Amino acid sequence: MTELTLDTLRQAMSGYAAAFRRSTEYQPAGGPGDKIFPPTYEGGRYATETRIIDGKEVDCVLLDSVQSQANRMELGLLDAHRRGHIKLPLVETRFEHDSLKKQFRVTSLEAPHRVADALFRDSLLDGVMFRHSDTGRILDTADVRNATGLFGLNPTALVFGLWDSTGPRGGLGAKFQRAMVSEMIGYGAVQGKRTSSRIDPAQVMLSAGPLLHRKTHDDSKPEWTLDAKLGGKKLGKDGKPSEANHGNVTPSIAAGGFTISRASQSTVLSLTSLRRLRFPLDNAAASDPAVDLAAQTTLAALGLAAATLSHNEMTDLRSRCQLFPTQAGPWELLDEPGQPPKTFTLSIENAIKLLNAAVAEAKAAGLPWLGEIVLTPADELITLVARSQELAAASAEGED
Repeated sequence: MTELTLDTLRQAMSGYAAAFRRSTEYQPAGGPGDKIFPPTYEGGRYATETRIIDGKEVDCVLLDSVQSQANRMELGLLDAHRRGHIKLPLVETRFEHDSLKKQFRVTSLEAPHRVADALFRDSLLDGVMFRHSDTGRILDTADVRNATGLFGLNPTALVFGLWDSTGPRGGLGAKFQRAMVSEMIGYGAVQGKRTSSRIDPAQVMLSAGPLLHRKTHDDSKPEWTLDAKLGGKKLGKDGKPSEANHGNVTPSIAAGGFTISRASQSTVLSLTSLRRLRFPLDNAAASDPAVDLAAQTTLAALGLAAATLSHNEMTDLRSRCQLFPTQAGPWELLDEPGQPPKTFTLSIENAIKLLNAAVAEAKAAGLPWLGEIVLTPADELITLVARSQELAAASAEGED
């Protein structure tokens, strides 16, 4: 195998190659047979299904979704950007106001809808609402025939997909399909059991209650009381000490976790999807094929870099779901039908070099590549977030 180069990537984009793909095999970090805990969805359910593999039905469970994988890849790019290894266009709104209990920042590599997210829509650029600014209006006219402005503003949106459903056109806003798709699946999935229990060091007994909500807040007192004169309704359902996390928890058994025969991550970068995009310059009606190729090659390099930079982070998905690769497959180029795919390696260092070289060529071709754009949340958005933080602090849990 040879290391993937910019020349090879450019040739693949200029020809008829369909996609790059990579498959990585994993086992639980604890070894074969160790239980892992996949993500749960509405109602605490796991995403299980039966797949046909080699002509046989195999029970499978989703370990990491397409959306989650995309988020992890974007965070890999953000980390490389912050370290100075690469320079990406970045829109950032900064929630830095005295009324907030917690201050934070959100970038276009973190927001769910990327640059089209409502957090940016409801923020200001130089005193103007972002979507009414010259920069924000780029989204109003972006489409597959004219993706030039979006390329310079938020290129990852052209790789991981975008739907401008929160903008002035609503559901008719710009749509770009995902060119990069990745997911992690556990095969031969058998659901197991999980246990729960707690021994209270203070040995608080059930009959020591009931606990009542304290009528008057006092910084020197708990939120609950045993005194009926000072208390209101019972804490929780029936005032058990466990409602305030005191007392023992009776050991219980419930469905939880899976053992699997193996796990696999499948990543596909569609060159066909990127090849559909056009990048006219200076408001021209048609684009220059050489400029199109420079932009398409840069987006391909961006997708490959995202997958490569985040690959190590893909191993620890969540609590009790850490995997370790047993076999890291190469990047395969699907080019000639009926012929074995060409295979390439791509290290982190070379992925960074490849992306930086592609960006340099795109800039030389006249394509935009903006820097960091800092937004300020509108007063109404600050108030909304501040109230939400106050409610979360008061109830000790956020609202959906």
